[in-house]
Amino acid sequence: MAATLQSIGAPFFSTTKSLSSNKFHGRKVGCLVVRSDFRSNHGSVPENSRGVNLVANAVATPAAPVASSKTGGHEVLLFEALREGLDEEMQRDSRVCVMGEDVGHYGGSYKVTRGLATKYGDFRVLDTPIAENSFTGMGIGAAMTGLRPVIEGMNMGFLLLAFNQISNNCGMLHYTSGGQFTIPVVIRGPGGVGRQLGAEHSQRLESYFQSIPGIQMVACSTPYNAKGLMKAAIRSENPVILFEHVLLYNLKERIPDEEYVLSLEEAEMVRPGEHVTILTYSRMRYHVMQAAKTLVNKGYDPEVIDIRSLKPFDLHTIGNSVKKTHRVVIVEECMRTGGIGASLTAAINENFHDYLDAPIVCLSSQDVPTPYAGTLEEWTVVQPAQIVTAVEQLCK
Repeated sequence: MAATLQSIGAPFFSTTKSLSSNKFHGRKVGCLVVRSDFRSNHGSVPENSRGVNLVANAVATPAAPVASSKTGGHEVLLFEALREGLDEEMQRDSRVCVMGEDVGHYGGSYKVTRGLATKYGDFRVLDTPIAENSFTGMGIGAAMTGLRPVIEGMNMGFLLLAFNQISNNCGMLHYTSGGQFTIPVVIRGPGGVGRQLGAEHSQRLESYFQSIPGIQMVACSTPYNAKGLMKAAIRSENPVILFEHVLLYNLKERIPDEEYVLSLEEAEMVRPGEHVTILTYSRMRYHVMQAAKTLVNKGYDPEVIDIRSLKPFDLHTIGNSVKKTHRVVIVEECMRTGGIGASLTAAINENFHDYLDAPIVCLSSQDVPTPYAGTLEEWTVVQPAQIVTAVEQLCK
């Protein structure tokens, strides 16, 4: 199937080598636009004596400064930022193609691909049947033959149907082929606990995919990093899973007009602080920042880091923060058992145990199917008040 796609679309794809980088379905919905600074409107550190050099095997790469725009930039919603990044990469490299359910002229369930089928044609923006195992396998095969597919899962929970292709093919083929094949594929889509979407549509698959060798995982949380991570993932020679949260698509932020690409392996320092390191990602970044306001009023100075890279972890940034604060709270929406928080706890204990003054606290979602009832759904996910209480107890 992938070979057929390659031959049919041959006039549309060049052999230029790319740069590498080190449901509101069927109904119109009014949306609440939430800005990064928590305003909303309606619309469509010095180190102390223990701050010595990091453990060598824990170091990733140091964080790069955030790009600034000479022209003042422009405001976009998060789903629009994703579309900008995808559009720019499709324009830059004709091997980039998109496939998935309703990604074509409908524009995707959350409109990330809106207008791309008209601009690039049906060969490069390919509507597929409702068959995740088939079109995911087709995308992996297309990557093996030289294309750079972006595979959209209409909902991340549906990608469980393609788990065999993602684990046994996507993650392993570069190794099992002895390096004969690279798999430059991006798998992306919405996930997380929405607003009464039910258990099957509230999946957090980070914990499912983190153990697959050969796959990188990143989670976007702002329009700025959504675009930068999308572009970086497409340019990567490795298979990348990009996690998007269903409740963040209408987040608004000003991003640079100039092109920028972020690293797939760097965390973001959201708020410098001295008393405790709070590690989080995706939607929980905003729960943490709400809690941080309360903590500051109570006299605490939390350092907040959006880890962004779920695999591998940026232990350079994380380690430097642990050496400064000596206390760690992890806040995630993933399940507690076998989640990202559990892996992150293990990594910190292995590399920075001597710098901890207290055990690591991990706040995770409860190990239950997400209830449909709104009040019960809220109880299963970490709330800002719980974060405040955890920090107060840790810093006693």
